[in-house]
Amino acid sequence: MTVADNNLTVQIAALRRVLAAGADAESWIETLPRRGYRYVGPPVTSTDADAAAVRSASAPALPDKPSVAVLPFVNLSGDPEQEYFADGMVDDIITGLARINWLFVIARNSSFVYKGRSVDVKQAGRELGVRYVLEGSVRKSGPSVRVTAQMIDALTGAHVWAERYDHSSDDIFSLQDEIAQAAVGAIAPSVRKAEIERVKRKRPDSLDAYDLVLRAQTDVDSGMPEQVTRALVLLERAIALDPTYALAHGNAAMCHHCLFLRAGLKEASRAASIRHARLAIVHGQDDALALTWAGFSIGMDAHDRTAAFTALEAALAISPSSALTYILGSVILGWSGEADRAIEWSEKGVRLSPFDSWAWAAFDAQAMSHLLRGRYEEAARAA
Repeated sequence: MTVADNNLTVQIAALRRVLAAGADAESWIETLPRRGYRYVGPPVTSTDADAAAVRSASAPALPDKPSVAVLPFVNLSGDPEQEYFADGMVDDIITGLARINWLFVIARNSSFVYKGRSVDVKQAGRELGVRYVLEGSVRKSGPSVRVTAQMIDALTGAHVWAERYDHSSDDIFSLQDEIAQAAVGAIAPSVRKAEIERVKRKRPDSLDAYDLVLRAQTDVDSGMPEQVTRALVLLERAIALDPTYALAHGNAAMCHHCLFLRAGLKEASRAASIRHARLAIVHGQDDALALTWAGFSIGMDAHDRTAAFTALEAALAISPSSALTYILGSVILGWSGEADRAIEWSEKGVRLSPFDSWAWAAFDAQAMSHLLRGRYEEAARAA
């Protein structure tokens, strides 16, 4: 998909027509020569209470199986540079919990809307549509890491489970597994030991490579050429340290896909996207996120829908609550003309992660698919 150079001009003109017709306010948008546009109308403000009221009004119903959201852990290290460490800790806990077939897990992109805010756990549970909320803090000082975590029943406010962990940072992976396992046990004490063991997953051999991928992730998720180029520097270092690190290859595939799409449609970027995607599939048979990135790149850049959905369905077998897998799969389905299935997958993705930063892609797939079926009002609403 490409965007014409005059697209912004066309959209601004349309917006001015709407303002002029509805409020005699065409002049509220000022043109700045050689720079762009600026809104100069009356201020529009909203409060946190307004936003909370909107979210509460559209709160989803509880699913028919145990459901959990893991909120961002508070970084108590006194070092802003350690934010990535605390966020990475939560990412791995979410990924571990999402491997459990009987557990409904809210995706990271939705739970992280609460980052940096004082959270009422009952309200967060209502807004995300979950029964249990896991929250905590991380304090990293030198080689030592202290993690505190507690699980709360969002319906009653009762504490279900709480624990403190003191470990060496060299043992970070076993720490993450321990917390995820304890959370699963708190939700369903009767679960078999084999189910708890499924929380565990294969880890990259190099902590340094893992650290580099954590640092790159925000830029990867931006999808913009300057940021993904910066991310690729870190990802290439991670791959040099651990050539079999599937998630590093999956992220690199997505970076090259974004460069192909948004930085000139260069064949070298497309080829690199496909190459890294194939390596992510080879090395990532137990990594749902790596398989998701790889499946999307294979589907969009190699146009191999069969291989794409082999990877995406393998990701869902590992992590049934992976919202991103459903969302990116819905885009491939939409472009393939499989309208009904695209709508089904996009709706599943948004339900698993109602505040997801990738939700736009799910609605894009819905708009395209409704259009293919001649449902023009539904298409316009999704668009």
